[in-house]
Amino acid sequence: MLGVTAVAVVGVASLGAYNLYTGLTGGNESPGHDGPVTASEVRTTAHDFLAAWADRNDLRASQLTNDAASAVAALSGYRKDGHVSKLTLKAGRAQGTQVPFDVTADISYQGTRSTWTYASELTVVRGRTTGRPLVDWTPAVLHPKLTAERPALRTGLAETVSVKVVDRDGQELTEDHYPSLGPVLTQLRKRYSAATGASGRIEVWAAGASGKPATTLHVVSKGKRGTLHTTLDARVQSRAEEAVAKRTGASVVALKPSTGEVLAVANSDRTEFNPAFQGATAPGSTFKIVTSAALLESGEVTPGRAVPCPKTISYQQGMTFHNVEDSENPSATFAQDFAASCNTAFVSLAGDLSDGAVADEAREVFGIGLSWHVGVETFDGSVPTGGGDDKAAALIGQGKVQMNPLTVASVAATAQTGAFRQPVIVPRSLISEKKATAERSLSPAAVQQLKSMMRLTATSGTAARAMAGLTGDIGAKTGSAEIDGQPTTNAWFTAYRNDMAAAAVVTQGGHGGDAAGPVVRDVLASHG
Repeated sequence: MLGVTAVAVVGVASLGAYNLYTGLTGGNESPGHDGPVTASEVRTTAHDFLAAWADRNDLRASQLTNDAASAVAALSGYRKDGHVSKLTLKAGRAQGTQVPFDVTADISYQGTRSTWTYASELTVVRGRTTGRPLVDWTPAVLHPKLTAERPALRTGLAETVSVKVVDRDGQELTEDHYPSLGPVLTQLRKRYSAATGASGRIEVWAAGASGKPATTLHVVSKGKRGTLHTTLDARVQSRAEEAVAKRTGASVVALKPSTGEVLAVANSDRTEFNPAFQGATAPGSTFKIVTSAALLESGEVTPGRAVPCPKTISYQQGMTFHNVEDSENPSATFAQDFAASCNTAFVSLAGDLSDGAVADEAREVFGIGLSWHVGVETFDGSVPTGGGDDKAAALIGQGKVQMNPLTVASVAATAQTGAFRQPVIVPRSLISEKKATAERSLSPAAVQQLKSMMRLTATSGTAARAMAGLTGDIGAKTGSAEIDGQPTTNAWFTAYRNDMAAAAVVTQGGHGGDAAGPVVRDVLASHG
């Protein structure tokens, strides 16, 4: 046996007993000899090389090889890229010019530690120009499985963190079964994988030029799959997927009014952008739920008050507003205006509200425009304050009002229960940010009046066809939003049924009840 054991620990490499000049030139060593290396030279060279390598003296170790440039880079990379924090080398009995040795390497990667042991060997040869005994350098000296094609040793994540996302009942949700959830699942795994205790598989591998995992040399950690619970309902999600798949540009969201928990989110367009949560566009007449709440709470109007519905109207001599298909009803009540989605009737009431009244109602009661923390990225609505044409347009969900199916579904849920509950898609305990809280609830009288108008819309108004046959506590509102540059309006529909509220938009779908209504109906019908 050579009887050499060398140990290196983390720290600044020192040249030890060798100064820089000695490491580079061999110092005052006597010139080499001709002929085969001797047994003594084999033992001494192997001893010195292993001692320098273990002592983190890569410069000295490389000068004891016949390819110093390659060796010094490989030895340095072994520790750095291999994340070797401690190295023990023990030489065995030489067999001619070959010396076997045992390696014990302590690996430390992102807080995970592992001890790696393996056997390797080196060969001592006579230097062709110096005549000195030198280690014949190849990548295999570091590890037998390192080759010219795969000369580098790497430690890292061979497999990324694996997180199983499940619905409220523990059923797994995957992109294959629920393609709309692709961007949502990606965000959820990124945000909450640590909370599930999940960890990736860490390996040491032999790598080529790309550095990517190739031949596995050692498993540092097998990794652990995590499980992330959500508020989603697989049955509702499945129905939502089927509903949006029938139309181009369709998005839908369903949630529980009693808790704000999101039950489903689906988009017909398969992109990384999630318009159901992140979209920002005019909601059309679905916003009349908020406008009506402001009018009812102001005391200026009641469901039974006569509010004529002319074909056209202008506010303060500004732009002219009209109804879909230029409909009119001179003897309509406010409830009938709501059920028929009469734009002109609502514009005629603009003078009964201050310029900031609707924006205040949206924020203080419905939580629109507050900072929501749902669990994934969302746009939480915007209702600017303005007068003149901007004010009139805002009353009917046009102009600068910006929302999406998530915020519109939340509006319907708030109308049903009278209280805003910020939507969430994961348990609230996982969300570190403070949830959004509305300043006040809708007054009890306004809740009763608003629900009666939404039920009228669902049973005999513009939403009746889509809601036909649905029983229980129901209410709905349709919308058709004009968008600059589009020849056809965006179709909107929102409704609630018992403890589920949903909203959908179909880009350039036309009438809300015809295009978006069936999407919402299919979702609401998924539960009893």
